[in-house]
Amino acid sequence: MVNPAFIANRDVDAIVNELAPLVKRISYHFMAKLPASVAVDDLIQAGLIGLLDAAKNFDDTQGAQFETYAIQRIRGSILDELRQADWLPRNVRKNLRKIESAVSQLEQQFGRAPRETELAEHLQVPLDEYQHMLLDARGYQLLHYEDFQESEDSDFFDSYLGADPQRGPLEALEDEGFRRNLVQAISALPDREKLVMGLYYEQEMNLKEIGEVLGVSESRVCQLHSQAVARLRSRMKTWTAKN
Repeated sequence: MVNPAFIANRDVDAIVNELAPLVKRISYHFMAKLPASVAVDDLIQAGLIGLLDAAKNFDDTQGAQFETYAIQRIRGSILDELRQADWLPRNVRKNLRKIESAVSQLEQQFGRAPRETELAEHLQVPLDEYQHMLLDARGYQLLHYEDFQESEDSDFFDSYLGADPQRGPLEALEDEGFRRNLVQAISALPDREKLVMGLYYEQEMNLKEIGEVLGVSESRVCQLHSQAVARLRSRMKTWTAKN
């Protein structure tokens, strides 16, 4: 916790110095959601700007803890920086769609989650090339509504929500059926990928920390995360197609 005296006296430099490790932790936690082209130093710099802004503008009469307010400003500043960047090149998205399709086909064929070697063989690429595709895909999210468009003239949400014009995208994603299916999809992940997702999203550990827990490299954790996202996206696409 930040020394209350720092806040009372608006000792901005002291506040920034004390919470700089928090900025670094948040920045590294963002990295699993971002493509490899994004430099963590850029995120840290943006986060420090957010922290500086928080230190200057915090209003302790509102009853909020400074750390809570600072985290919001740090995250907001990082997101503002990222909005100016192109998250993923077109070829990377194309490769991930191929992986999702392979996951879906092999799951139907085997009745279980396919292994990496099986996916690489299905895609007719060497295992190391397949794993490199997963590394490139760092930052691929669980759901991009554009990915559900069948063509440039069609829109997933228009068709999925068309029966209920009062129902927006947020309500659709919060749908009980969607959430239930997502939980089932997570439960069906291979154990190691399930553990990675739990450590990252529930325990809020960064890739390096997860690697230490699993005894693997940070890049290997990134591959496991990308592959888990591809499996989940494949499952959720199948669910939305049926609903």
